[in-house]
Amino acid sequence: MFLAEYARRSEQARANLKVRTSVRYGSTPPETLDFFPAAQPDAPLVVFVHGGYWRELDKADSAFPALGLVPAGVAFAALNYGLAPAYQLDEIVAQVRKGLWWLVKHAVELNVAPDRVHVSGSCAGAHLVAMALLDGWFPGGRLPADVFAGAILLSGVYDLEPIRLTYVNSPLGLSPAAAARLSPIGHLPDRLPPLVFGIGGAETAEFTRQHREFVATAAGRTPWSREVVVQHRNHFDIPFDLDQPTTELGAAVFDQIGL
Repeated sequence: MFLAEYARRSEQARANLKVRTSVRYGSTPPETLDFFPAAQPDAPLVVFVHGGYWRELDKADSAFPALGLVPAGVAFAALNYGLAPAYQLDEIVAQVRKGLWWLVKHAVELNVAPDRVHVSGSCAGAHLVAMALLDGWFPGGRLPADVFAGAILLSGVYDLEPIRLTYVNSPLGLSPAAAARLSPIGHLPDRLPPLVFGIGGAETAEFTRQHREFVATAAGRTPWSREVVVQHRNHFDIPFDLDQPTTELGAAVFDQIGL
């Protein structure tokens, strides 16, 4: 039901808004993005990285936040990446980082303000965004805390060891060492950009635990943060509030953006 709604609303966004589809940010087939420009230059940009346990969905299902963001003056990008088992998780992390760097590097030609790039993701997408907040991968030694204007993390997976012990690991093939290496909660830098943490009140116990531990670990590393627990939302429908400023989550996102 929720996945079908992602697709329906995303199709509505592509039908009603100006969009550049399948913009290539890398050489492999999945390395593409859909870009929805804002009407005015020097606009903020929100990038959305989809969930699906690293094995489902793609950018075609991920355009729906553009419906509220673009009319508010915010450019939007739905970022695609390769899925497991065709791609290993190290490769997926590298692809998302490459796509985010491409957007920062091409911000001016996209009429985006380079210092107003906000990265967001849900579930596995929040994991991939969190991995992009770690130091040591930006060209020229730049730090994510100095590049990204903010991050929005929804119902994320931040500790992969529990994942490794479930059926979800079947297409991922994570070893204990890989799970530790790719768990962002164990590698957070001293400085993070402004953060919005969102989770549904109807979330499962394990996602709630990981959310709380990540919020606690990130505390003191960011100049601004907002935690939002949306009581009537669950793991799958909380992204629908991301672009809606009349909701508590959307208001926090718009506040981070500076609207």
